[in-house]
Amino acid sequence: QVLILKGLKQEVSCLCPSPDGLHLAVGYEDGSIRVFSLLSGEANITFNGHKAAVTALQYDHLGGRLVSGSKDTDVIVWDVINESGLYRLRGHKDAVTQVLFLKEKNLLVTSGKDTLVKWWDLDTQHCFKTLVGHRTEVWGMALISEEKRLITGSADSELRVWDISYIQEVKDPDEPESKKSKGSSPGAEENTEEDETLELDEHPEERLVKCSKVGSVMREGRDRIVTLATDRTGKILACHGTDAVLEVFSVLSEEEVQKKLEKKMKKAKKKAKQNSEEEPEGSVELSLQEEIQRVANVRASSKIKSFDLILSPKGELKIVLLLQNNIIELYNLNLSAQVPQAVRASRITIGGHRSDVRTLAFSSDNIAILSAAAESVKIWNRLTLQCIRTMDCEYALCSLFVPGDRHVIVGTKTGKLQLYDLASGSLMETLNAHDGAVWSIALSPDRRGFVTGGADKCVKFWEFELVKDESSVQKRLSMKHVRILQLDEDVLCVRYSPNQKLLAVSLLDCTVKIFYIDTLKFFLSLYGHKLPVLCMDISYDGTLIATGSADRNVKIWGLDFGDCHRSLFAHDDSVMYLQFVAKSHLFFTAGKDSKIKQWDADKFEHIQTLEGHHQEVWCLALSPNGDYVVSASHDKSLRLWERTREPLVLEEEREMQREAEYEESVAKEEQPVVAGETQGEIGLAGKKTIETIKAAERIMEAIELYREEMAKLMEHKAICKAAGKEVPFPVNPILRAYGNITPSAYVLEVFKKVKSSELEESLLVLPFSYVPDLLRLFNEYIHLGLEVELLCRALLFLLKIHFGQITGNHMLVTVIENLKKTTISRVSEARDVLGFNMAGLQYLKREIEAKDEVTFFADATDRFEEKKRKRKKKEKMVLAVL
Repeated sequence: QVLILKGLKQEVSCLCPSPDGLHLAVGYEDGSIRVFSLLSGEANITFNGHKAAVTALQYDHLGGRLVSGSKDTDVIVWDVINESGLYRLRGHKDAVTQVLFLKEKNLLVTSGKDTLVKWWDLDTQHCFKTLVGHRTEVWGMALISEEKRLITGSADSELRVWDISYIQEVKDPDEPESKKSKGSSPGAEENTEEDETLELDEHPEERLVKCSKVGSVMREGRDRIVTLATDRTGKILACHGTDAVLEVFSVLSEEEVQKKLEKKMKKAKKKAKQNSEEEPEGSVELSLQEEIQRVANVRASSKIKSFDLILSPKGELKIVLLLQNNIIELYNLNLSAQVPQAVRASRITIGGHRSDVRTLAFSSDNIAILSAAAESVKIWNRLTLQCIRTMDCEYALCSLFVPGDRHVIVGTKTGKLQLYDLASGSLMETLNAHDGAVWSIALSPDRRGFVTGGADKCVKFWEFELVKDESSVQKRLSMKHVRILQLDEDVLCVRYSPNQKLLAVSLLDCTVKIFYIDTLKFFLSLYGHKLPVLCMDISYDGTLIATGSADRNVKIWGLDFGDCHRSLFAHDDSVMYLQFVAKSHLFFTAGKDSKIKQWDADKFEHIQTLEGHHQEVWCLALSPNGDYVVSASHDKSLRLWERTREPLVLEEEREMQREAEYEESVAKEEQPVVAGETQGEIGLAGKKTIETIKAAERIMEAIELYREEMAKLMEHKAICKAAGKEVPFPVNPILRAYGNITPSAYVLEVFKKVKSSELEESLLVLPFSYVPDLLRLFNEYIHLGLEVELLCRALLFLLKIHFGQITGNHMLVTVIENLKKTTISRVSEARDVLGFNMAGLQYLKREIEAKDEVTFFADATDRFEEKKRKRKKKEKMVLAVL
């Protein structure tokens, strides 16, 4: 492990490294993109533009632009250097699955689940071509053969191959790939170009690029493509479906294709000679299968999630696979071998589970945590977060630590109870407890036994006992079945009351029945949930019982009379687990909506929400002292939460919740309508967020302060004039804090602090009444040569959105005229400076290259002399031997 990049709470949905290898672009479930520096590990840039998960990211070959595709069907191009959005491209009707820049031209190719592959011209920002040769979703895309071929993968086992030819090039009939033929003279090329332009006027969409289907390569997998990608060199193509097999293909380079063609030609000539004396007439062509050859299939130990390839110069291919069960595997594939075989070189398996954890338990000393899944039971140390023990088990559903914390009991899906000894990590005993799954287990308050509830409609009571072990002298722990309570429905959950007088049993008929423990007589029925109660708990004083159900509600009942105190709408999906905090009436619930919530059972209030899991939370466990909560989820993670000492103010929590809801509603709002504009293919890259609104408010406040201060200044001048002497002028405290700057300089400071990626959206929200002042200030700043680039960007945007109002306002005519003069002169100055710097850098580059060449030739002559010397020595030795 080298580096951990700390992100936000959202799940990562997409990764893309920059071409220089120094940055990593990360796309999240909520549609945001963050660019991390791999040197410092910090996220320097955040882009907010998408409304749904980011599904595809790609840098251009220089690393200056980043393109992102999302589930919200939009494609956005971002400027990484300026840290701002360039434009949004609309056209897909479903989630975008892949985006690719073309090196040669300023073009972009995107594929989507709407079965379309779209070609975009980024100079004019429009879609000029759509490929419609797919029957199903296009799940993946890759460019090969130096961007002369496009391969698309969809939901069938066919990889479709498309030939791409740019219009400037000449096609030679003998060549399989669209490359310039070596033999043609420059004159001939010019003529054909003219002919082509004449033809193209009939098909205007093919003015830039021609794309025609060549054929297809068949995969062995029958299901949909999940990932289709090439390595950096483009020589190796690999793909995998929803299974555990990665299929690797090799793509022949131009020279290899030529060689093969020549060989084929020779063979054809030979054959023709044997058959008859004539030359072969038809030109020889390579089939697609010969150009894209299957190398090998790599079978991983589990289903593949994604992969990456590196081809070393020696011809060895390294393949890294990320699997669905949290394992990373590295395979080596020797391509030069006769029959290439993939060899697993190493794998990373951190101590976690390979399947969902269904049950958790804390030891009585708050230190050990038990987690059990479909294949193993693990014991973790809470302090170090390390896994101490791993023991194989059957599919676990419930568990507990035996008093003394030296043994654990696990209830399984097949109805067995498994007893493990923690010291040796061995399975001591397996009992067939129930005929169906053991859904619930609860320790008795006197700590002498426990009770289990199962799918066979039974509740069974057990006691711990010491039995003599045949193999050793010492006695060992065992479990003895004492009593049974037969019911009419499957038992989903059982709980003891703390005084050990009552037993609560939740049944599949949506009720909770309460029995006396000593006589097993019926006491109460808690009826009211619309769906079965999946979890429940009784408070430490035995007065309250809280039940959580699949109907998404939590009900709080009194245990004296079985009256329902309150029903709370707890989660957006089933409530999976519920537990009271020790010695209090607070309780935690876990839901399938991936949230953990804390509630107060006396005031019936929601206290706080713990967000961290990305998928359904199956279970949680509270430490006996109530300081820790551990939770397990379908996202394969266990999360540990600690109670802090800082007080929780409910009003603040509510405020934060309201803010979060407002932010969500802001993001979902439709973009403002600009008069006279129709919803086109292109839009603004950003989206309205709470940040952009706050930035607009800051600009408005700064302009208001500027207006007030200017008015005060005028008054002050009038007072001074009347008094005939200089009167002290009170400085605004905000301006004093900034170091006694002028009001106009303060507006510029505020402007500079607006994030580059949020500038356009902030100006969109800004009311027009502030724009005249802004334009006057811009004129002042640009005249002084301050922040010319930033201000020109803002100025052009304001002119674009308020064009009608600005041109219709007579007061602003002179301002605009002045702006025109100052802006043009300042921009040309900035351009001259840039040009001068560029020329200087190019001169330095040439100087360095010249120096390098000199040293290179010097090295080469030295080496040549050395070789000569060695050869002479060898010859002398040979002569001496002779």
